[in-house]
Amino acid sequence: MRRNIVLIGMMGAGKTAIGGELARRLRRPFHDTDAEIERAAAMTIPEIFARDGEEFFRARESEVLGRVLASGPGIVSTGGGAWLRPENRARIGGEGVSVWLDCDLETLWHRVRHRPTRPLLQTPDPRGTLERLLAERSPVYALADIRVPAQRGDSIEQTANRVLAAIGAHDPAILEDK
Repeated sequence: MRRNIVLIGMMGAGKTAIGGELARRLRRPFHDTDAEIERAAAMTIPEIFARDGEEFFRARESEVLGRVLASGPGIVSTGGGAWLRPENRARIGGEGVSVWLDCDLETLWHRVRHRPTRPLLQTPDPRGTLERLLAERSPVYALADIRVPAQRGDSIEQTANRVLAAIGAHDPAILEDK
């Protein structure tokens, strides 16, 4: 594999699950930036948001992303907001290929509605908040190199197959060994 494969998209899109499967198949390291941040801070993301705020979290997210991307070709799962920062998009573009796991609102809501670990959804109307975030973020996610639809009934294996096919169609050299 010649470049990092960086999965972007909304919370609940399946970035961590698909990333783990891709790493297993390609025999490359897998990095979940959210998990890396939690490990470094010895706190959960909701705790970081509560104590230090979203802006502090986003700065740490950018630092972790830079470190992970510089560590060599691997599979990277980013937090839902990472791609929104122009500096992260530039860094990802320089070190990897961006793959947007594009999920519809109903699928996302089905996957995240019972998860209290989503600080941005701790609002009086979490579904409305998710809908607003999806509408705001989708045009920025659309800047990704590759878009792969991810649907509710899909298995991890099916989606991983579609990601690999899309990468192969975009630039087959990415998946080749040097």
